[in-house]
Amino acid sequence: MRPSSTRATTPTAAERVRAILAAAHSMSVVSDGVSTEVRRLDGTGAMGHFHLHPPFEGTPGARTAMRIPVRLELTDIAPTPVRDRLRARVTVTGLLAAPYDAEAKESTCLEFGQAVLEDDRGRTYVTLHTLQAAPLDPIATSEASMLTHLVDDHSELVPLLLRLVHPHPDKGMVRALPVAMDRYGITLRLEHPRAHHDVRLPFKTPVTDINQAGPQIHALLTTARRLSHSGNLLA
Repeated sequence: MRPSSTRATTPTAAERVRAILAAAHSMSVVSDGVSTEVRRLDGTGAMGHFHLHPPFEGTPGARTAMRIPVRLELTDIAPTPVRDRLRARVTVTGLLAAPYDAEAKESTCLEFGQAVLEDDRGRTYVTLHTLQAAPLDPIATSEASMLTHLVDDHSELVPLLLRLVHPHPDKGMVRALPVAMDRYGITLRLEHPRAHHDVRLPFKTPVTDINQAGPQIHALLTTARRLSHSGNLLA
């Protein structure tokens, strides 16, 4: 948990897991040794297909006779054509009270075990309590369309955003593209001939409603233009 005096500029692991679950268009469900690809998640995310509930807390004798281990596997892929598009993997494990039915019309109850986030910072375990306490990023389900719109229709704005990067990228950079956006800011991927790295451009305040995303991006662009006019490019 972050200190109250520190302004957050990046999502927590629990926030990222919740966002990935909400925005997922597909996932693999592994149960009874069988892996099933589930692709009908548009608009509902993984949690529209599965309902998470706490681990069983009754006496062992009161447990249902059938408890089937299940594993949900999701990949978070950058929507823009950056180098190395895999951003993260999320694995949720738990138990089912009945065999998994991929054709079920209602959500399947999943007794939560744990969630694991794997990204370039390593592996982080997320409990059900922290997952449920994490706010859902209002940008999560719109991120892909917003970033592709930026790249396809307003690519001239990316060099403008680069003016906010400190230190300013050297001449060896071959390309810069937005790779992610969340309620705290936008991330640019700077690609060099043999490597790449990401830089964060934080919003002034975290977005709490999707309608705030546009003004926050415009605020970054306004700051970048002001730097250009003043001759101060953060070099």
